[in-house]
Amino acid sequence: MPSNRYSLWSLFKHGLKHNQQWDPAWRSPQLKSSYDVVIVGGGGHGLATAYYLAKNHGVKNIAVLERGYLGGGNTARNTTIVRSNYLWDEAAQLYEHALKLWEGLSQDLNYNTMFSQRGVFNLGHTLQDMRDIERRVNANVLNGVDAMVLTADEVQARIPLLDCSKRARYPVLGASFQPRGGVARHDAVAWGFARAASDLGVDIIQQCEVTGMDIDNGRIKGLQTSQGYIRTERVGCVAAGHSSVLAKLAGIRLPLESHPLQAFVSESMKPCLDTVVMSGAVHGYVSQSDKGELVIGAGIDSYLSYAQRGSPHVIEHTAAAIIELFPMFSRVRLNRQWGGIVDVSPDACPIISKTPVKGLYFNCGWGTGGFKATPGSGHVFAHTIAYDAPHPLNAAFALDRFHSGHLIDEHGAAAVAH
Repeated sequence: MPSNRYSLWSLFKHGLKHNQQWDPAWRSPQLKSSYDVVIVGGGGHGLATAYYLAKNHGVKNIAVLERGYLGGGNTARNTTIVRSNYLWDEAAQLYEHALKLWEGLSQDLNYNTMFSQRGVFNLGHTLQDMRDIERRVNANVLNGVDAMVLTADEVQARIPLLDCSKRARYPVLGASFQPRGGVARHDAVAWGFARAASDLGVDIIQQCEVTGMDIDNGRIKGLQTSQGYIRTERVGCVAAGHSSVLAKLAGIRLPLESHPLQAFVSESMKPCLDTVVMSGAVHGYVSQSDKGELVIGAGIDSYLSYAQRGSPHVIEHTAAAIIELFPMFSRVRLNRQWGGIVDVSPDACPIISKTPVKGLYFNCGWGTGGFKATPGSGHVFAHTIAYDAPHPLNAAFALDRFHSGHLIDEHGAAAVAH
């Protein structure tokens, strides 16, 4: 239980003292010379891994190394959508596990992640779209995932601003709907996990870049960093788009491509959209934040890059797509744009796995779907590191599937970046 637990009483007590005596949300310790486990990457997945290692597996001497600032990578550069309506059993079960953790995460962390289960719509614009939607919904139901097929009239009744008329360039024929899906506050997720992990004794070290790996006889022995050498025999790498760079330090070539993925937000408006709307045909998706901004996502840029920005033509294409769906938004002004670096695997599914180097583990390849998996990813990766064996939910996501051919093709359910 956090020593500085947040509650109505703590708000009242600190308010009497003009809010001048709050403890820091997490500690900023000096780097130690050795750790039992080192997590490389201080985003949501890395912090969640450290938290569950400390909470569920009793590992006390853990460090999280972040080369920049905490939560400054893809955790802060996404569109915050949470859902679990994936097609194949392995993916659906992993994302559903994450969604169940999301539903109790604020209470677990004693930190408001602002998780809002406002539902997620995936629109269908062609007969083939609707066939694919029906197939995916049936598969979801068999896996215990809440999902339903809606007609165009039912979609129109739930989303009045959406153009469901027959004159639309891409007429809406129906949609799949997951009521338990929604959005969360990305910064709050990183801060909540950081605070909870720190309270369990995890050292969070910012501005600490890993520059080399000390490997002897096929086993990890330590890390060279910009703040000095660290002895450790277990390292979990959770660095999203830069995972390939870290793997190269260990002599491992990962089957990943890193692409820019961009999004943008509009000026703030009064509430007008109380759900998440996604469309693979026009390749755009939109929700409205608690501040009133329209949060709009695009597809990935086709070129490979480590630049946290994207191409102007992608913004133009996505803005046009959203206007096709919501003509009323044509008068809304854009506020800001950003880009993240997504690591895409050949089958659009993650790698959560041991590696040929003993004690070295990688959690990567989430592509455009990493944010929604944050608690589930950290939970199963912590198990993999603690026991040197995969959790049943991530056993299928091993690195060697690209040699065996046991791929999990989720390109359909992940067709729109989100």
